[in-house]
Amino acid sequence: MKTAIEIADEVRNGRTSAVEVVTEFIKACENAENLNALTYLAKEEALAQALQIDKKRERGEALGLLAGVPVAIKDAICTQGIPTTSGSAILQAETKDGSCEPYRPPYNATVIERLIAADAIIIAKANMDEFAMGSSNETSAYGPVKNPVALNRSPGGSSGGSAAAVSAGLAPVALGSDTGGSIRQPAAFCGVVGVKPTYGRVSRYGLIAFASSLDQIGPFTRDIASSARVLEVISGADERDSTCGTAPVENFEAACDQDLKGMTFGIPTEYFAEGIDSDVRATIEATIKKVEAAGGIIKSVSMPHTHYGVGTYYILATAEASTNLSRFDGIRYGLRREEAGSNINDIYEQTRDAGFGQEVKRRILLGTYVLSAGYYDAYYSKAQKVRTLIKRDFDEVFKGVDALLTPTSPTPAFELGAKTEDPLAMYMADVYTLPASLAGMPALSLSVGQVEREGQQLPVGLQVISQFLDENTMFRAASAIEKLV
Repeated sequence: MKTAIEIADEVRNGRTSAVEVVTEFIKACENAENLNALTYLAKEEALAQALQIDKKRERGEALGLLAGVPVAIKDAICTQGIPTTSGSAILQAETKDGSCEPYRPPYNATVIERLIAADAIIIAKANMDEFAMGSSNETSAYGPVKNPVALNRSPGGSSGGSAAAVSAGLAPVALGSDTGGSIRQPAAFCGVVGVKPTYGRVSRYGLIAFASSLDQIGPFTRDIASSARVLEVISGADERDSTCGTAPVENFEAACDQDLKGMTFGIPTEYFAEGIDSDVRATIEATIKKVEAAGGIIKSVSMPHTHYGVGTYYILATAEASTNLSRFDGIRYGLRREEAGSNINDIYEQTRDAGFGQEVKRRILLGTYVLSAGYYDAYYSKAQKVRTLIKRDFDEVFKGVDALLTPTSPTPAFELGAKTEDPLAMYMADVYTLPASLAGMPALSLSVGQVEREGQQLPVGLQVISQFLDENTMFRAASAIEKLV
């Protein structure tokens, strides 16, 4: 299958048309309904975009870096006139005839504007865990997504639909959002590349918020260089997002042409402790040996506050979710439930009870609890202090290394339904991705091998973490490792 870069180059050079490209991917989407990876196929919209790009080329106008490249968009990212529900029933209003009308935003998120400006084509919306709350893509109001690698297994969450779409060839690029691992873990489970940029590198304007101090939008692709190009397109300052930084946008793709010689890689001992699958560990260690043989310098390091990551994250993220989701009240948009004689508080309660799923309710309750007057200092305030210690671990270790190499997930993709009755076990699926999110560091996952489970070959993801705003080093290392495996 062609990469995003190859497709863009062919469209720009006239070797193929954007309409031909989009038609091919629409057919693939229509033939993959069994995956449940998409919530909406923008067939007419995508073909109209493609036609405009072909006309632009015929007029002799220069085309953008993603000319004619179809992109699937996580359902949490606003797309003008195209359904955006964040995988939740609360953003699907009931009509008079009893059907549901999904929320259609009147504007595009900043990342969508930038994709369109680069001549990319929005082809579909991707399924996801409801409000990005989940690690298996089983909490969606649209039902679970199936992993294209093994249909009885989870594609990961919350951006599982985006990862599955790229893995199955429904789109060469997809956007997801990562709060605690929601891009990297699905990338590992589905055998693709998934990138979480530095916090603030990409605008969050138009992203339906889960946890505002953690959420970041990033790409899924089949290769490292294509992810680098997409990140270059969507990065940059945005006055509409006060948390978006002003760091200049670099040529990330150029970093993918370098080797590993002279680079020092830290291997955190805490990421290889009890709990990691033995075959996953062996696969990652074999990759590390290849890195060393290719000229990389391997250094064992310690990050002592790593094991506090899960507890810290699920205090801070749920607290922010409790606040962010208060806007969904049944008054202004989306679902509204109003029984006869109801007052305003009754409407809030009835609407939220009907519209939110079990996992979202659980996290709202947890977040409200840790923010309550009697527990704020005991939980939320303390978690903020631990978050600072986790960030200091990264600051300290990066004084002596260029990047960190870790497993992305402690296990390969687990079976659908295997963890739904045990929330803690589900939360532990993100144990290796949470620290980088809490610290705001850039990190990506790439596939470096497979392990066998019940006759199925399941991908193993390697996580590459670099310093704050140093995506170039991350892409340099990952691209070189991609060539080794």
